[in-house]
Amino acid sequence: MKTVISNNGGPAEVVINSRGAAGGAEAMWRREDDLVCPDDHFDGRIGIHDHITDAIADPDPVRLAPDLICLRFEVMKVRSALGAVRQLLDTGTIRPGDTLVDSSSGIYALALALACHRYGLRCHIVGSATVEETLGTQLEILGATLERMPPSDDLRLDQSRRVERIRRLLAERPHYHWMRQYHDPIHYDGYHQLAGGLDRALPPGPVTLIGGVGTGASTGAFAEGLRGAGREVRLIGIQPFGSVTFGAEQTEDPDMIIAGIGSSIEFANVRHELYQQIHWIAFEYARAGAVALLRDSGIFAGLSSGAAYLVSRWERGRAPGRTVVFMAPDTGHRYVTAAFAAHREVPPLDDLVPRDACCPSELTTPWSVADWCGVAADWATADIGAA
Repeated sequence: MKTVISNNGGPAEVVINSRGAAGGAEAMWRREDDLVCPDDHFDGRIGIHDHITDAIADPDPVRLAPDLICLRFEVMKVRSALGAVRQLLDTGTIRPGDTLVDSSSGIYALALALACHRYGLRCHIVGSATVEETLGTQLEILGATLERMPPSDDLRLDQSRRVERIRRLLAERPHYHWMRQYHDPIHYDGYHQLAGGLDRALPPGPVTLIGGVGTGASTGAFAEGLRGAGREVRLIGIQPFGSVTFGAEQTEDPDMIIAGIGSSIEFANVRHELYQQIHWIAFEYARAGAVALLRDSGIFAGLSSGAAYLVSRWERGRAPGRTVVFMAPDTGHRYVTAAFAAHREVPPLDDLVPRDACCPSELTTPWSVADWCGVAADWATADIGAA
């Protein structure tokens, strides 16, 4: 259904959009010639969505340089949560009115709550004591329940406690469905849908894709989708120090507040073989990247986005002829006090360089990089060969 209205620039076409979560993820992608056009032309088309999740689930690609694109999300995991929930409903695994439960202290909690709001489901989140007030309030108003675990200075203990609490909940309420964002590959599906649209929007040629690893679903699914479309893709993952996912658990960053892109427990959804290189970045350098991203482009994004921007600038000079795409998974609002308030203190990005590492014992803050062999066991035993 289409409605034609008038605006100051003449007729404007308003499209009443009834996109479903599974089938419409690619519908709003702009053509490549629109994407590369540097002007601010508005073609008069405005999409009207049936639910807020349709408006925020898909990224806005922003060109920062001829060979550099920021894949900016408002809440990146919304598309993943929608795709997972829709598939569970379609297969009869869950029904409207059921309760979905998972562990999260960040954007997945909001994404799942929004998906449940859309599809008439209940949502229960087991989070850490550090869930910030804005997120907690949003969850409450959306009808989700947030169960905060006791505070802990040990990230491994915090995550393990949350998972154990979910196991107890399931024993008490077996009708709850555990989404298992860390382990269930169903969370790849929504991102696979987006990858096809990204492939059509990008200029021809090889791509370097950069993003925080986290559960592995976003970077992994986009890389798989682009490769499936025939692209040559170099996938670079970003981790915080202290994360076990790529063997940095022995190197701590005392200021680390970007735990969401790493983990203190193993995630089955991380497909190590998909990555060609890993960067470990400390808080101070991620903050510098986030401040520079806002200053250079006007994009206000979080710390993992800042880390990705830092790596993207470094990578561009080493890979001519490639389009570099980096992911910005959320906005910077929850980092204003902890990161952006000290923006005058951050170093220039051009002064920052990583240290090469060949084995876990060579990882050093604030920034290390390693070519990834694709097999976690080989990296973990590299210290033995270097001894």
